[in-house]
Amino acid sequence: MSTNVAMLADIPVFSLLDHDERSTMASLMDCKKFAQNQVLFEVGDVGDCLYILHSGHVHVYVENTTGEKIVLGEFEPGEVFGEISLLDGGPRTATAIAMEESECFVLTREDLQELITKHPHAAIDLLTMVGRRLRMTDELLCMHVSRNANEEEEDQMTVGQKIADKVASFGGSWTFILLFALILAVWMFVNAEFFNKTPWDPYPFILLNLVLSTLAALQAPVIMMSQNRQSTKDRIKSDLDYEVNMKAELEVAHLHNKIDKIYERIQEHWAQSEKDRKSAGKPGE
Repeated sequence: MSTNVAMLADIPVFSLLDHDERSTMASLMDCKKFAQNQVLFEVGDVGDCLYILHSGHVHVYVENTTGEKIVLGEFEPGEVFGEISLLDGGPRTATAIAMEESECFVLTREDLQELITKHPHAAIDLLTMVGRRLRMTDELLCMHVSRNANEEEEDQMTVGQKIADKVASFGGSWTFILLFALILAVWMFVNAEFFNKTPWDPYPFILLNLVLSTLAALQAPVIMMSQNRQSTKDRIKSDLDYEVNMKAELEVAHLHNKIDKIYERIQEHWAQSEKDRKSAGKPGE
């Protein structure tokens, strides 16, 4: 008993409970053992309990349409899983499997109701901790899939690449064209022999041609550097699209699994109803 109470105090979802509440919970929980590779629960199963891993190692995963397993969590002793289905009574959204011989404490909905009956304040503590975990999950989901390709690219850009983008952006603007045209006009006007008896760059403006050639030689590779990064941006966008498509495929796979489970249960219920009807009709024959 004391070992279970001490372990509950170290679990975040139960950290707000006081000693009496944790003692009551420890007295209500059952202990179950699972062999290696044994499934604790599957997608679509009724969520009527939560698990506290006492020893061993448990993976929680989902499967995509190709049958590939995507691990959502790897749980070590002292960690809790399956608590959401316990609270809302909904079906399991993932599958849990023991990777080695494991031992878990199990808290059912009836046990939780008894705990809340004896210690009403415990309900607020549990809801507070579950709310915190849901907020953390929401933040992770927001960052995991729906991301801006431009922001992702900007985070990976070096100082040189940012300078190249600025140069390419300015070099392809009307501001640059008009400013450069004005400089050329002033240069040729000032160095025209008609207005200046001792021009520093007389016609045919050889110095101006040298300046223009140097500018073009420097500007061209910088602009090409900026254009070449378009492939990098396309790759980042492709990766983000893949993640979004993968999440959509998982959601569709979950829906298929749930429909299959519902269909199987309807068939079982129908078969049982037919069996009961035939059994009830025999005495009257």
